[in-house]
Amino acid sequence: MTTDADARTQIIRAASRLFYSQGIGRVGMDAVRDAAGVSLKAIYKQFPSKEDLVLGVLGNLHDRWNSDIDGALAQAQSPREKLLAVYDYLSVWFERSDFRGCGFINAFGELGAGSPAIAEAVREHKLSFLAIVDQLVADAGGPAELGPQLAILAEGAQTTAAILGDAEMATVARGAAETLIDAAFA
Repeated sequence: MTTDADARTQIIRAASRLFYSQGIGRVGMDAVRDAAGVSLKAIYKQFPSKEDLVLGVLGNLHDRWNSDIDGALAQAQSPREKLLAVYDYLSVWFERSDFRGCGFINAFGELGAGSPAIAEAVREHKLSFLAIVDQLVADAGGPAELGPQLAILAEGAQTTAAILGDAEMATVARGAAETLIDAAFA
């Protein structure tokens, strides 16, 4: 028997795949129902509106992003390697066959102007990432202005890689990050 938690997980997984591959606006609730293998009633019980479903997907995506970043950071040994691990993670992500850019940026582009709740969820995620990078810089003993600079490089790499279809943007951003880090610690 499927529990509410199981149904919620199935719905979020299915909606995540569909929204990321096709775009939020192009995916109807019937497609989510079919992909999740649950009824529309079950979807609306968990998510009373499509906006609620998008927010659920973004919450799940935020958790996965943080887990993936934590995993990349755990493999790095030194403070400098931790700063660069973000770009190493991006390099692996950009090589995936299903890479379509940042799901948060995509959601903001599609719905941010019309949905204050979605715009706020995206802002919170981006501020959370900035806080992670700021903490890495602080742990390395670097200047405060380095954190936003490194975060912007990662954000720009995600957008440029998606638009150009060029996974090398992670390597380009990593090289720029190394230059910034070297200058900051000179």
